[in-house]
Amino acid sequence: MSVQDRIRNQVTANPVVLYMKGTPQFPQCGFSGVAAQILKACGVKDYVAVDVLADPEIREGIKVYANWPTIPQLYIKGEFVGGADIMREMYQNGELQKLLEA
Repeated sequence: MSVQDRIRNQVTANPVVLYMKGTPQFPQCGFSGVAAQILKACGVKDYVAVDVLADPEIREGIKVYANWPTIPQLYIKGEFVGGADIMREMYQNGELQKLLEA
């Protein structure tokens, strides 16, 4: 299975997927930490966090998959939402909460 197929399976089989550096409990970069905190603030307890540092193939493949150069990356219901800055903006204006509730 190609890395693109693996990513496609991850984002379509799970309602919320966060590709990040480290884990929600131990983020390995500030932006990944912010992304995990935003999901927590939205009340999301059950999501798949993929540590890209543990899998170099996924780390490079996810940038190609979304045509987005940075990590973290959030996917909701198979759709790419954005990185930490977009998540923060959407959280502040209430869009992210609506998207997660739907």
